[in-house]
Formats: sequence, C-alpha cells, structure tokens
Amino acid sequence: MGTGFRTPLLDTFRRGEVSREIKMLAARGALAPRAHEQVMLLVELVADPEPEIRLVAEETIAAIPRQALEGFLARSDASATLREFFAARGIQSAAIPAADSDEPLIDRSGPEDPQVGPEASVPEAADKQGTLQRLTSMTVAARMKVALKGTREERAILIRDPNRMVSVSVLSSPKVNESELEGFAKMANVSDEVLRIIGHTRAWVKNYGIASALARNPKTPVAVALNLVQRLKERDRKLISLDRNAQEPLKIAVRKRLIKGNKE
Repeated sequence: MGTGFRTPLLDTFRRGEVSREIKMLAARGALAPRAHEQVMLLVELVADPEPEIRLVAEETIAAIPRQALEGFLARSDASATLREFFAARGIQSAAIPAADSDEPLIDRSGPEDPQVGPEASVPEAADKQGTLQRLTSMTVAARMKVALKGTREERAILIRDPNRMVSVSVLSSPKVNESELEGFAKMANVSDEVLRIIGHTRAWVKNYGIASALARNPKTPVAVALNLVQRLKERDRKLISLDRNAQEPLKIAVRKRLIKGNKE
C-alpha cells in the first residue's frame, strides 16, 4: 500500500525479506515501537500469502481499541490511503485527532518477549561484555525488539549484528539520533546495507557530519559515496584523495572536484 510513510523496517517487510517468525511477531502487534509503523505493518500483513499470518494480523487490528484507532486515523500524518483501508472495514476517523504520540496502539508482547525500555535498561556500570553475551544469546526476533526499543549501548552492539533484520531494526528505532547515526556511518564493521540505508535517507544526510562520515568510510557503497562528493568541504575531499583505502572511483571524483575548485 502506497502511503508515503517509510522506515527501514517497513521497507524490508515490503520487499518480502522477512522470516515467518518475524512476520508473526509483527502480525500480533509485538514488534513495531511506533503507532504509524505498527498500523502499516498490520496493513501489509493482512495481504500476506500465508493464511495464518493474515488471520493473526486481522485479529490484532480487531483488538486495537476503537477509540485509539479512530483518533489515530484523524491525525494529519495518517494518509488518505490508510483512511480508505479502514473505512472499508467500517472504521472512520474521529472528529478530534489523537495526540501525535509514537506509542503503539496496542502492545501484545508475550511473556517470551524480552523486557526492554527504561525499566530494563542496562545499568551504566554494567560490563559491556555482559551486554554482548546477553544479546548474543537471544533469538533474532528478541534482538529485533531490543534494537527497536532498547538502550543506546544495545543499539551500538546490534547495529553490527550479522542478521540484517536486526541491524535494520536499529535504524528504525524512534530513539536513534543523529549523533548515533554519524557514529554508525563511520563504522567499518557494519553491513553495506546499513550504510546504504543511511545514505538514501535524505533527512539524515542533510546532516553534514553524517554525509562526510559516509563519504569517507571505505565500506560505504561507492554509488552512495559518489552522490555525496558535491556536498563535501574541500578538507574532506583532500582527505579522501589521499586515503589509500578509498575506492578508486571516489578518489577520481573528488580529485576532479578539487581541480575544478582550484580553477574557479
């Protein structure tokens, strides 16, 4: 469904790159941390090829408190397409929109789901190795939930998770900020997909620190880095031109910009 609302996690679902276990978690309303993302995942999953997933998603939609859903549909950020979807199910927008809150409309986390949030955050004095071991022992679905709702320390670990669904979930967390994103953009041990998503998110690369970190990271897909060359300051272009690890097409592009700048 084309609503204009996108997150890295939603895009992964729309491309069909999600396991049955993760789909079922989202279908029962236990995955997305934001109301908009939760509703959109449910809308996607009621059209899933697997009957059981469709049924669970429909049951979750039916379980959302009617007043909360109607208030959400009245919000200015709820698309006309989304309103039409629910109107076909007899659910109309409320006269008064709900407050612009990111809280999910329904939380159906089960006892097997990890408890994350401020009340379960790792203490500051906790051993980072202990946090790593705890996360490593979790299932993929559990790590995704922590990536979406956990602490900054947990996100810093999970952004490097070998499972792409987990690292993408970090980028969909409502808690992630530009300072963290700049740190991720500098990492040489994250997946190409993480760097590609950051580079293709216009709101993020407007931040010069993020854009320059991506361009200077040898792990960044060359097409993403090339798109950022024009925005770079001369100092950063010079650093790339002298970097032995920089990809050759990128070095050629920055040298051309440097020569052009000297002539102007």
